[in-house]
Amino acid sequence: MVESRRLLELNNAPERHGEYVLYWMQQSQRESCNPALEVAIAAANRLSLPVLVGFGLMDDFPEANARHYSFMLEGLQETAGRLRARGIGFALRRGAPDAVALSLARRAALVVCDHGYLRIQKEWRARVAREAGRRVVRVEGDVVVPVGVAAGGAQIGARTLRPKIALLRDQFLAPARRLRPRVSAAGLKVTGDISLDDIAGLIGRLSVSPEVAPVPGLRGGYAEAQRRLRAFTANDLPHYVEARAQPGNPRASMLSPYLHFGQISPVEIALAVRDCAAPRADRESYLEELIVRRELAANFVDNTRDYDRYECLPAWAQRTLALHARDPRPVTYAYEELAAARTHDPYWNAATREMLATGYMQNHMRMYWGKKVLEWSASPQQGYASLLRLNNTYFIDGRDASSFANVGWVFGLHDRPWPERPIFGNVRYMNAAGLRRKTDIEVYARRWNAEGVSAG
Repeated sequence: MVESRRLLELNNAPERHGEYVLYWMQQSQRESCNPALEVAIAAANRLSLPVLVGFGLMDDFPEANARHYSFMLEGLQETAGRLRARGIGFALRRGAPDAVALSLARRAALVVCDHGYLRIQKEWRARVAREAGRRVVRVEGDVVVPVGVAAGGAQIGARTLRPKIALLRDQFLAPARRLRPRVSAAGLKVTGDISLDDIAGLIGRLSVSPEVAPVPGLRGGYAEAQRRLRAFTANDLPHYVEARAQPGNPRASMLSPYLHFGQISPVEIALAVRDCAAPRADRESYLEELIVRRELAANFVDNTRDYDRYECLPAWAQRTLALHARDPRPVTYAYEELAAARTHDPYWNAATREMLATGYMQNHMRMYWGKKVLEWSASPQQGYASLLRLNNTYFIDGRDASSFANVGWVFGLHDRPWPERPIFGNVRYMNAAGLRRKTDIEVYARRWNAEGVSAG
């Protein structure tokens, strides 16, 4: 069964007579290893009812564009088929997710929902709990250790969260037991109003920004995430530690977009990594990123109302950056120049070209890339705004807790003061000499700055 500490009752309303148990799916967009779905099936089996999964597709999720929607809809297309094959109904409806959930809840005995940490996701769930008129249960299934269980408030950094996670990790490293629905949803007369048969056509009909096109050759969904996980554990994980600082020869899992849309469970990934034959140092290094670092980001967003504003930064970082705000910059760039990879720095341009072409950037390069935006902006506030906009527009895993935390880290979040220097003050500094000394940056730059690689 699902660990009880993943569950939270969102209201005090009773269960009602209904035609089905509703699982309102938004964050955990998968059929496999989904604790919220299994909780819904268990409740439906107890009540001798079918399960209906409902999903609200809004046109205008903040900062999302065709790149994001295409990847998400490919995953939902696969999930819908997997649910129906299991005897579970699926209704995809156009509209605000909370409004769609409330509409479907009218005929439900109770509502099960998954958990999202962003402000808008919390607001949706609060409204549904307040207005549904029946029991609403939230299940936290997109982290290994539930955020509130791991720590009672915002953490200073990984060093304070790591020991807390270590005490709990193994208690939550178990997949949700897969239940068989006792009542098929085949007879339910509840339908969606959107077809996923033609995703490109659907995106064209939605009010979705076409500014950033889908990534050619990159497909969303659980099957592709699982394929990548198998390839990573077999071929790349055994070299993970030595290759982390080698952007020209990446050995990454490339699973962050799939985690962002909940298309694969972090528990499933962690178990595959923990139990594979790779050296222990490589396995533990990856689990540090997947669990401690990723869940530190969730902790930050969950405990910080204004996680997407410059004012969320630590007081010491804001103070030192303010003291150096008038320091001369070696060069400044407008957002449009940054987004077009038009700077004097070939390493930065290469990283931006990787992002523009693939929706992804090698992690070591993300750190350098972000630090340069701070250095090249007229003010730290402008740099923060530009960096967040680039992240949220072009990365497939943008608009994620990890994106907000990563941008904050560039400006001192989850870090400590370093020796003072111009522009950065006591905020950590990175330079091109460090890249040349520690990485195969020339290989990386040649690849992404090669003639024929598009920057837009």
